[in-house]
Parts: sequence; C-alpha cells; structure tokens
Amino acid sequence: MQPMLNTAISAARKAGNIIGRSVDRVDSLTITSKAQNDFVTEVDQKAEIAIIETISRAYPSHSFLGEESGRTGDSEYLWIIDPLDGTTNFLHGFPQFAVSIALEHKGEITQGVVYDPISQDLFTASKGEGAQLNNRRLRVTKQKGLQGALLGTGFPFKQQQHLDTYLETFKALFPDTAGIRRPGSASLDLAYLAAGRIDGFWEIGLNSWDIAAGVLLVKEAGGMVGDFSGGDEYLKTGNVVAGNLSVYEEILKRIAPLLPAELKK
Repeated sequence: MQPMLNTAISAARKAGNIIGRSVDRVDSLTITSKAQNDFVTEVDQKAEIAIIETISRAYPSHSFLGEESGRTGDSEYLWIIDPLDGTTNFLHGFPQFAVSIALEHKGEITQGVVYDPISQDLFTASKGEGAQLNNRRLRVTKQKGLQGALLGTGFPFKQQQHLDTYLETFKALFPDTAGIRRPGSASLDLAYLAAGRIDGFWEIGLNSWDIAAGVLLVKEAGGMVGDFSGGDEYLKTGNVVAGNLSVYEEILKRIAPLLPAELKK
C-alpha cells in the first residue's frame, strides 16, 4: 500500500474516533451556522486539526485545503479534507456521515480515503492501483442504463437558485429507475457507487472536499465521473455525474437539455 495512503488512513481513523466519541453527546456541542442549513461543530474542527497534524508529521512541506480551515501552503502536494461530510446528519443522529481525505499532486487526485466512523467501513484508492473497501477490491455495477437502476443524489441546499432545475433533472431520471436515494453525504454516495451499492449519482453545487476522494474511488473501481458537460471540471464547478459507462452516459443524456448555460460550464 502507498505510504501516503497509509498516512491518510491513519488520519481518517483518528478523525473518526473524535467523531465517534461525540455521537452520543451532540446536545452538549458548540454549533455554529456558516450559512443557511450549513453547520459546523467543534467536532468538525477538532477532526480537521487531527487530520492535518497527522499528515503534517509525515509530510511537513505539504499543503492543505480543509473545509473548516481553508487553504494553507503552496506545495505541489495538496491534501483536500472534509473532516465530517454530513454534519447535518451527524447533528440529528442520522448515521450517514464520513471523513473524506484526498491527495492532489500537480492537479491530479492520486490518493483517496472515505471512512465511515459508524460502520467502520474504510474505502481507499490509489491512482492506477484500484479501489478497496476494507481491503476488498471494488468494481462498479454492470447495470445497463437507467431501467431498474438505483441512483444517488443530493439536493442543492447551498445553491437553492438551482432547485427548480434540479427537480427537472429528478423528474427526467426517476421514472425508469428502481429508486433514487438522498442519504446526505456525497463522499459516501460516491464510495457506495464504487462499491456497487448504487448504480449512478448526480448533484449540483458540491465543494471539492465533498467529492475529491470519492471521484478517485469511482474511477479506480472502473466508473466514469464528469461535470455536466461531460468534461473533467467537476472539482471546480461542483457539478457531478458518475456511474458505470452506460449509466453515466444515460444520466448526461437525460439532464443535458434541462440545464441552464451556467451549469454546463
């Protein structure tokens, strides 16, 4: 296993332990609203500090982009961190949240870890070496198109100006599927896609730390990831479509006519 991946796993487990110890004491936590329906707790902050400290001990010259602390450093190695993806779920005791850590080297994601501190599922990937769940090799499903597919998604709660467009995409995809799930943690949604638990995924307006590790998992599991134009600007735009080749192409085909120009960039 890659040394950098091992370091990320150690950091994710430490963050997961911090989160796990706080699950039953949410009522005593300090909670701050960053924006409408966008919360941060002392657990997010402590988990992010633990991740950065762990990685910095091994790689003191590396840079970081954390959801809570922002960007630091100018190294060609950039760690992209979401210490608690699914904070709203965490605050409500809904057991769907994760630690997400990715390493970007010269603009390319090379390592990814998504860790579920409740189930202790550990999803990992290294570029060119495949994706694993608890050391078991992952592959996306062989689902042919949308008929009978199970999709994952997320509501654009941070960009509610796109809600009507999102609902149109939902209506375009829903009739042929076996169902659509909105669990509330994009990193886990993408990890589940890599693990074959869902067949496809789309969402508007995510942040890079929500998806950086997850998109590597999907790619290394044999899947496709793109922005709404089918390009590779999803970390910049936050607009994501993912699935095996068949499902990915069908989602893009269905939603493309419904999207305003600003979402196709």
